[in-house]
Amino acid sequence: MKFFGHFKTITKHKLMVMEYCFRLGLYWQGLAHDMSKYHPKEFRIGVKYYIGTESPNAEERKITGVSTAWLRHKGRNKHHFEYWMDYSPNPDEGIVGMKIPLQYVAEMFCDRLAASKNYQGDKYTPDYPLAYYVKDRDKIIIHSEVDELLVKLLTMLKDDGEDATFSYLKALLKQNKNK
Repeated sequence: MKFFGHFKTITKHKLMVMEYCFRLGLYWQGLAHDMSKYHPKEFRIGVKYYIGTESPNAEERKITGVSTAWLRHKGRNKHHFEYWMDYSPNPDEGIVGMKIPLQYVAEMFCDRLAASKNYQGDKYTPDYPLAYYVKDRDKIIIHSEVDELLVKLLTMLKDDGEDATFSYLKALLKQNKNK
């Protein structure tokens, strides 16, 4: 039963992100989004720690102290800010968040929206993705410009709705492509 529950959850999420990416003209990213979750090294762990109300990665981390599936996943998927962490060119700064190309910030937004809807179900409200992000914002390593844009998009989602946010983001991507 956990096998089918996990498969259904990740597939529903993947299809939602694909739809959102397609709305932005990010067709390849929509198709390729989270394909690593189907790899046996991630999928088996997802099934083992599947509970249906939150990511199996969080459950694995609670039980074992580390999520090996997450470590594998974030290193292969550019829409996660953790993918973009590196040592600063300034040796005094240590590990910092690098600037993320706009198309991956857009996919990150789509990912957060889909995950919020997927895990919240009927309890989802447009303010949830922003609230979920800001509650741990001070604990993450992310480039300040990426953080600023993500907060802007999530705030726009909360205040103006999906259509307005996707229109804004699509125009931003088009403008960025024409540079």
